[in-house]
Formats: sequence, C-alpha cells, structure tokens
Amino acid sequence: GSSKSEPKGRLTAMEARKNEKNEARAKGGNKGSQADRPEVISQVERIPNVSGLPKAVKRRVYALKRLQVQSAHIEAKFYEEVHELERKYSGLYQPIFDKRHAVVSGAVEPTDEECEWHSEGEEDELADDLKKKIALEEKKEHTTPADDPKGIPDFWLTIFKHVDMLGDLLQEHDEPVLKHLQDITVKFSEPGQPMSFTLEFHFEPNSYFSNTVLTKMYKMKSEPDSSDPFSFEGPEIVDCEGCKIDWVKGKDVTVKTIKKKQKHKGRGTVRTITKEVPQDSFFNFFNPVKATPDGMDEDLDFTLTADFEIGHFFRERIIPRAVLYFTGEALEDDESFEEEDVEEGEEEDLDEEGEEDDGDFDPTA
Repeated sequence: GSSKSEPKGRLTAMEARKNEKNEARAKGGNKGSQADRPEVISQVERIPNVSGLPKAVKRRVYALKRLQVQSAHIEAKFYEEVHELERKYSGLYQPIFDKRHAVVSGAVEPTDEECEWHSEGEEDELADDLKKKIALEEKKEHTTPADDPKGIPDFWLTIFKHVDMLGDLLQEHDEPVLKHLQDITVKFSEPGQPMSFTLEFHFEPNSYFSNTVLTKMYKMKSEPDSSDPFSFEGPEIVDCEGCKIDWVKGKDVTVKTIKKKQKHKGRGTVRTITKEVPQDSFFNFFNPVKATPDGMDEDLDFTLTADFEIGHFFRERIIPRAVLYFTGEALEDDESFEEEDVEEGEEEDLDEEGEEDDGDFDPTA
C-alpha cells in the first residue's frame, strides 16, 4: 500500500506527502537522462546560481535562511496545537463511535427512525407498497437466527478485505480471529506528554488469545531536524510500539508448526521433531520492527515506512469512516483522489504499471 493511494489526511499526512515526494524522485531517477526531459533543463537554466551572487547579497540570503529556520520552529508549535485540537475533538466524536460499536456488536438495536436512509440506487428504494408486502411476509415467516444475525457480522473483517493496504497483510488463517474484532479506536497523547497516538483493537472473548484489547502506539515528532531544518513539513511518525498477545496454546497464527526428521549419528535411528517457525500474519502488526539509532538498511526502512502508512490510514481514514469502507463507497473516493493526484505527463506510465492491479479491484466486492 503506497501513500499514493492515500488521500491527504489532516495531521500526519505530512509524512505521507514526504513519501510521495521520495517516490516521485525515485521514479524520476528511472526515466532516463535529463536530456530526455527538456523541461528540467530549461528550469535549471532559469534558476540563478546562489554561489555566483555578490558577497553582500549572499550574506542577506543567509539572513533569510535563518528567518526560515525560525519560521519552521513556529510551524512546529502550530502542529502541536493541531494535535491538541484533534485530542479535544476525538472526545466529541467518541459518543458516535460508541454507538457504532454498539450497533456492530449487536448490543443495541437501532430504532426504525435511526435506520431510515434514502439514496439513489440502493435496495431500500423499493416502492412503498412492495416494502409493506415484504414486511408482512417476513412477519408471517418464523425468523431463524440465520435470517437475523447479531449486529453486523464480520464488519471489520470485511473492511480489511476491501482495503488493499490491509488485504496485503491479511492471511487466510487470520480471518477466523478477526471475526472477533468488534471495534478499532484511536487515543491521542495527553497534554505535556510526548506526541503520539495509539490504535486500540477491541476483541470479544475468543478462543485465540486472552487479551480484550490489542494496542499499537505511534510516536511522533514535531520539531525541525537540527541538521536539516528546511525538510520540516509537519509532525512525522518516528517509531512505534506493539503489545504482547497472550495466545492460547496452539492458537498462535503468527507461527506454524513444522515436522523435521533427525537422524542419530551413532545409532542411525530417525526421530521426528516439531518446530515452530514464524509465518506471515496480520497479527505481526503488533510486533513491529524497531528503528535503530545507528542508521537503517533499506529493507528495514521500507518495512517501517509501510507500517507508519498503515497506522496513519487507520487513524485518518478507516476509524472515522468505517461504514463507507464496509460498503465500498470510500474505496471509490480513494480512487478519485488517485486520479486527481496524477499529473498529466504521468498518466501513461501509471496506466502501464497499474494494468495488472486494476483487474483485481472491485469497489463493490
């Protein structure tokens, strides 16, 4: 799931945008020499070379750079206040999210008035008399539990399947576990605490693990880098912390048991031993790789970036708009965002690259 598919969010979209720039640079690097792109050369020619400026003018440019650094520090404070606003408003959204959870889990049955919804092309646009007729027939028939399941079954699992970024992590052996996922919430750090947000995955009691909540905390930094203050574009996620999952014996989907034959050197007898080895699973999300202070290799950097993007997507898109990802409507929105982001000259390249993916994507699935 690249950040290209992600519409601009509010706060941490800054680092998503940074990734887009890096991607654009990487793509640019693969597109042949500058001679193939005359527009780049003409642009370079138009830009005056600062090193060639008179000494007195250069001094004044440095003064402007110092002002720019001051500006970046004020911007950092601005984003700290934005974080406070987000924290305040998350409290206002919470009653709505609590009601959503109650309906999804089946704890509350919404009233007829709360269920009224009129929109073009949906099945409830049947003629009134036809609706009444169906309602009468339904009353006559004895309703079995299968006809009227509790709440909205597989609500969050369906969302996982609809969102490409999460579908990439989802394995078949994860699905029975995620059927027990009843809510995903976000908590913001308290005032005075280091800036962070925590995703909380709430599970009903199940036979897989004893935790009721699994957490993933994303630590953020909103200050210009002293060695490169001009790169500051708002808060960025710098690290994340998972949680320990207390798996029931034999139910851990992050490992698989393999059998190995061992031959005894002296006696020549063969014995079979079983060994647990790691396997792909969404639940590895709660055991993230750690950023190392002494620099990272490319693979680790890529893994962390992907993890940060997923955390960002949960917080900015999925949690606030869950029902639209369940129905698939939000996926159409995301597609239209992608089209807007594409610049004219890039359209052909993207089409060629994306041909295979397009065939698999079905917003109504």
